[in-house]
Amino acid sequence: MKQTSEGKPASGGSTKPGVLFVVATPIGNLEDITLRALRILREVDLIAAEDTRHTRKLLSHFDIHTPLISYYKEKEASRAQEIVARLLSGHQVALVSDAGTPGISDPGGILVHSAQAHGITVVPVPGVSALATLLSVAGLTEPSHLFLGFLPAKGTERRKLLQGLKNDIHPLVFYESPRRITASLGDCLAELGDRQAVIGRELTKMHEEISAGELAQLLAGLKAREVIKGEFVVLIEGLHASAPARPDNLEDLLRWYRGQDGISLKDAVANIAKDLDLSRSEVYQKALAVWKESA
Repeated sequence: MKQTSEGKPASGGSTKPGVLFVVATPIGNLEDITLRALRILREVDLIAAEDTRHTRKLLSHFDIHTPLISYYKEKEASRAQEIVARLLSGHQVALVSDAGTPGISDPGGILVHSAQAHGITVVPVPGVSALATLLSVAGLTEPSHLFLGFLPAKGTERRKLLQGLKNDIHPLVFYESPRRITASLGDCLAELGDRQAVIGRELTKMHEEISAGELAQLLAGLKAREVIKGEFVVLIEGLHASAPARPDNLEDLLRWYRGQDGISLKDAVANIAKDLDLSRSEVYQKALAVWKESA
């Protein structure tokens, strides 16, 4: 049984539990792994990995041969019991995700909670996080922000979440997949209005891209691409104190939409009909009258 300098395994029949190390790994550039992370991954008895195939490539690159066990979202609860049993028997275990820091929009929370409930020491081994990576170059002048993880996959749930945040003054940060990025940004534009945003794609990788500008402009740029690849981190500014809050009654809401760049009458009608549970024909008739006000 291996021994690390931060947690000693049981010996001589002792029932002293092992230590669970939560280890951050690179999100792209392998040079970002820490010396401490490499040492821990070599010294533990077992590595619990979100995807063993993915982690095996990382270990092979650094000539690490520690045994692996899969620990992915669909089996998180049942596999956590097995890993905790090994920890209680004195094994040292490292938890890693495919990229970044476990437990931040990646599997890990259930295992950590279970280990702590059993009196097992949990040690963080910090390193790369896509969240911190984007925040470091976003140019924020205030320390606070609101991290949302991945937005809901379903449009109705996503819009409902954004509606509840439309008057929040904190910058909103979230992860998104290439399949849903344009739909999510479109919902952000519709629900939050055209705000300043920073979008990171393929962070730390060869084709890293960091773009800043107005949300409508960034969305149009993505829609113009034939193919969208890579994982995204998005930051959208919060509501300015001087900015008018989005109203809730129909006519004022229509006027609010009319004042948003990149939102057509058709888009406004569709969004409001869903938000207020009204018929499109009813909203359309009101919208025609409101749009004529500016003609």
